[in-house]
Amino acid sequence: MSMTDNPETGPNGALADEEVAARVEALGQRLQEVRGAIGEVIFGQETVIERTLITLIAGGHCLLVGVPGLAKTRLVETLGTVFGLEDKRVQCTPDLMPADILGSEVLEVDDSGRRSFRFIEGPVFCTQSALLQAMQEHRVTVSGQPRELPTPFHVLATQNPLEQEGTYPLPEAQLDRFFMEIDVDHPDLDAERRMLIETTGSKQTGARQIMSAEELIEAQGLVRRVPVGDKVVEAILSIVRSGRPEHSELSEIQNQVAWGPGPRASQALMLAVRARAVIEGRFAPSIDDVVNLAAPVLRHRMALTFAARAEGVTIDDVIERLTAPHA
Repeated sequence: MSMTDNPETGPNGALADEEVAARVEALGQRLQEVRGAIGEVIFGQETVIERTLITLIAGGHCLLVGVPGLAKTRLVETLGTVFGLEDKRVQCTPDLMPADILGSEVLEVDDSGRRSFRFIEGPVFCTQSALLQAMQEHRVTVSGQPRELPTPFHVLATQNPLEQEGTYPLPEAQLDRFFMEIDVDHPDLDAERRMLIETTGSKQTGARQIMSAEELIEAQGLVRRVPVGDKVVEAILSIVRSGRPEHSELSEIQNQVAWGPGPRASQALMLAVRARAVIEGRFAPSIDDVVNLAAPVLRHRMALTFAARAEGVTIDDVIERLTAPHA
């Protein structure tokens, strides 16, 4: 079978060619090295690592949700090292001010007594409302002056489950800027045993750089050249549109969902399945990729009705119902 005969290739994506296919295969091998390097520091959590890598090479931002102590922040720091990126941390405490993220202008006086303003960059320039423009437009505005952010720029946020005291829900507009919401669970027995042995001794393994920022940017461009077949496109549209109560033909969706995912969810799922295919060295995504990634892409872009929550229905239950016809 030739590449142009691939059943997953259609008019909705560029047709396969040998050059791009070879680059996808090479990048897939490179990203397996990245996964291995991360696995030397973060034990277990293969799905979390994969989905975080998908987010990065798709050019997006992700929200890591899990109880304290599951190495969420360590994972973010490790990713920064592995990709050769500068990372800075913002603690989103209740007293956080926009200037704490963006930076501010300070008045300085030189030796001659001349006064001038100097802009001191905040943590957002390393790579709550102050992050909206940064996440969507890759620029911020300070004192009426737009300032471009460096490239690549990614926000990897960590959050405790909303059920925990002192945790507050993020606004819908900000949640929608996150490419994925990734649930971080406790490691399995073998991973926790390894963690117990290797992190409590005198010798500990640190992260090492595998790729550069320039290679990451190149990978992000390659992801967008991966072709997507008609069947995959239709599956994405079917799942996303069926999740909107005003469009869905499913009575349970109409009764259980207060508001559903918008077009940005379709765009994110399209990029996500392309990125997953690249990570695995495949030239085109499959329906399985769509089903696998629907939950992390959609769960923070939907809300349940009060009646559904009272009945114990979860967003993941709803997404499972949406993906069932395609599984």
